Amino acid sequence: MLRAHVLGRPAEDNALWVTADSGQGQTRLLLDCGAHVLDGVPFAEVQATDHLLFSHLHMDHVGGFDDFFRATFDRPAPTHAWGPPGTARILGHRFQGYWWNHAPELRGQWFVHDVHDAHVQSFRFEAHEAFAVAHDAGTRAHDGTVLTTPQVSVQAVPLEHHGRSLGFILREPDRERVNTAALAGLGLRPGPWLAALKGGATGELDVNGQSHDAAALRAALMEREGGDSLAYLTDFLLDDAQQARLAPLLRGVQTLYAEAQYAPEDHALATRHQHTTVTQVAALARAADLPALTLLHLSRRYRSEQWPEMLSAAQGIHPAARFPDGWLA
Repeated sequence: MLRAHVLGRPAEDNALWVTADSGQGQTRLLLDCGAHVLDGVPFAEVQATDHLLFSHLHMDHVGGFDDFFRATFDRPAPTHAWGPPGTARILGHRFQGYWWNHAPELRGQWFVHDVHDAHVQSFRFEAHEAFAVAHDAGTRAHDGTVLTTPQVSVQAVPLEHHGRSLGFILREPDRERVNTAALAGLGLRPGPWLAALKGGATGELDVNGQSHDAAALRAALMEREGGDSLAYLTDFLLDDAQQARLAPLLRGVQTLYAEAQYAPEDHALATRHQHTTVTQVAALARAADLPALTLLHLSRRYRSEQWPEMLSAAQGIHPAARFPDGWLA
């Protein structure tokens, strides 16, 4: 299950907080880290975050980094940060913005990954060295997918925003589920044997005191269903060519979280600043046949009484468009 929450307030810095939960483990991800976005997130939850993913390093997407770093600089597990080329250089400067007289006592470790279009270049920073050295942690090719855990995979999507920005598509692995109707039809009762079957048991399997062929049971009882998915796109140029490129990448995604910086009448301004309008994003969601669209990252140039009109314009193109809960309250 992917649980996603938009952080921050309308017309202020926003981020996306995602917990990927398989039932046996969790991966926590924070997508961008603007000012004050973590104010409502418990410290322990921030500390447990495994991956920080930056779309880019403009200040409205990195302004809350100090709060994140304070919670994670010396946590027991390594912390990973991902972003476009130059991320390791910029974060290296952020790491150096503190007095580290107690550094020899620390054991924290950070890996920062610069995501290029076809490869990832990684660097390791050690707390006991006062984060002073960007150790080469290797370079590897990627086919779009840059991060995979047992709970989620992350695909990086190149975007244009006066240079390289990144969108992200998160997908859970497909799940196996028991067809309860088929189970009843075979006259079998649930029990520990089902866990063994899901775990890949082979040969003869003891089912409540009777022997059954595991392969035959799997074929009769187990069904595969797609896992949850979402996409996060913010701060990017969205012209006709970019829509034609992005729509196929988004097909099959359940929910798109996307910036909606400008009202439709400010299309020229959006293009000049390489941002989007609410109607452009809605058209992209419609072209990709997405079930759900959540709009965020509104420009502060608009008054709150204009927001319902902007939402209505998006819904005229993609009826499932919405703002995060509480934004219009």
